Amino acid sequence: MQACVVHGAGDLRVDERPPADPGPGEIAVAVALGGICGSDLHYYHHGRVGDFALREPMVLGHEVVGHVAALGPGTDGPGGPAVGTAVAVHPATPCGTCAECAGGRRNICARTRYLGSAAHSPHVQGGFAQLINVPADQIRPLPPGLSLSRAVLAEPLSVALHAVRRAGDVSGKRVLVTGAGPIGCLVVAALAHGGAAEIVVSDLFDEPLRLATEVGATATARADRPDDPGWSGDFDIAIEASGAPAGLRTCVERVHRGGTVVLLGLLPPGEVGLLGNVTVTRELDLRGAFRFDTEFDDALSLLAQGLHVEPVVTHTFPLGESAAAFAMAQDRTAASKVLLDLSGA
Repeated sequence: MQACVVHGAGDLRVDERPPADPGPGEIAVAVALGGICGSDLHYYHHGRVGDFALREPMVLGHEVVGHVAALGPGTDGPGGPAVGTAVAVHPATPCGTCAECAGGRRNICARTRYLGSAAHSPHVQGGFAQLINVPADQIRPLPPGLSLSRAVLAEPLSVALHAVRRAGDVSGKRVLVTGAGPIGCLVVAALAHGGAAEIVVSDLFDEPLRLATEVGATATARADRPDDPGWSGDFDIAIEASGAPAGLRTCVERVHRGGTVVLLGLLPPGEVGLLGNVTVTRELDLRGAFRFDTEFDDALSLLAQGLHVEPVVTHTFPLGESAAAFAMAQDRTAASKVLLDLSGA
């Protein structure tokens, strides 16, 4: 089978890898589509994501959907998915025993194994392969009527839903989102679904802002234009989705006193400057948002109900053109979510 493998910074290959039968408690999935995430781009361009550095070749990808290809021992009982079932794959395997897991916060389990992640050694191989084996409890049969082409957004939409929940009740609120990449745009869609009264999105480029408007932004502002009319007024909530220190500064500066800032985008490794005194004197709440848990099922349900997210997917490439797909995904003036089609590789 073929797989998209990063061997180091700047070294992306489509490798031949031997398929393996699913083990006890596992289900084999023939992957049809995979979405390229910002973390995949970081592994490719920099050899790391935040503090997680590559130490060996790794199959990328954690936003994948496909069909059940085979059932491992112990997974063929009643109620389980049959071979051929269209499924999405929840990419996280928490340990299930730590204090965080016991407390209902499995998304911050320190021992979580996540598809396509270098957080552990050996690394957890990802989903950009024609055939993958995953624990059965990570398999989600698609709701009736939900296509694979929409379901592939379940993972990034889950990230967005979790960030919005970390913000608290957004109904009737004025919200700023810094960064209109795929995650930022899906945050906009989640905010609109949650009843936010106004959603203002900032970015450095016009095309991402146009897409943000298509999925629910009520106004936009160019991040490099302080006099942009979109900056008028302050905000109840700000969600930082760019991963840029300047975006965090903007969020802290522009929420009103007592406001909430949610840090979603992963910032550069090491220390990042923070307007500490502004945070103190305005008594701001700063909240991290990391991955997701049960939001994955909520995302699939919302996608099946028709949540308007189609504009976020802008390009699809065959697996054999992975290098071109990653180059396109890096071009924020032209692309948002870029997919790999593994079905015909």
